[in-house]
Amino acid sequence: MELKDYQADVLNDLNTYLQTLLECKGHLNKTFGTYWQNKGVLNQVYKYNVQAVPHVCVKVPTAGGKTFIAVNALERIFTAFAEYNPSRPKFVVWLVPSLTILDQTVKSLADIDHPYRQRLNELFNGRVQIYQKADVLQGAGFNADTVLEQLSVVVMSFDSLKATNKENRKAYQENGYLASFLNAPIVDDVLLPEYDQSALINVIRTLNPVVVVDESHNAESSLSVDMLRNLNPSFIFDLTATPRDN
Repeated sequence: MELKDYQADVLNDLNTYLQTLLECKGHLNKTFGTYWQNKGVLNQVYKYNVQAVPHVCVKVPTAGGKTFIAVNALERIFTAFAEYNPSRPKFVVWLVPSLTILDQTVKSLADIDHPYRQRLNELFNGRVQIYQKADVLQGAGFNADTVLEQLSVVVMSFDSLKATNKENRKAYQENGYLASFLNAPIVDDVLLPEYDQSALINVIRTLNPVVVVDESHNAESSLSVDMLRNLNPSFIFDLTATPRDN
């Protein structure tokens, strides 16, 4: 499956932004202003939804192949990160707004015969694993060693990270299945102190994920922004047909 011209244009723009980010040494406001100045647009001010985290939104019309754009974007983002941290885990939290979209996304990314998965395998040398929340909670093929060896993508719904019921609260509870992550070096202030280090939310935080937000216009509330912040993302990549002013 090949990129359509407009998809390639989007990814070229992403490459330009990532290169500018590196040249500006991660200074987000300077990066944003420089990126737009080079396109002839002046006085652009970056909006800090999540402090100190690069946050890009891609406007994709309905049926415009947003998942395929995101698949290709992941390789570009991790390649840029490798400039200053080549050993960082290639770990992705892919958020979707509904169980229907979750099932569709998991099916397309996990099926080795699907063009999206084939593209991921091509970009990441066949070292790709797709998880759902239940898989990582149970440590099913998910541990401190595997995340260093492959691209790991956990597909979750927005609601599954909101501790509103017994099932969702499991992400915030002590978890023996994730004990292998307890030996990883921890940067100060990364862990949420109110939860055990082995809780899934803290394991995710230590992995500093790239976060893909599908239908991101549904994730603009203060509660949703807090949820994104709790993931300790290194990069946020929004996908929507109807971006909000934010």
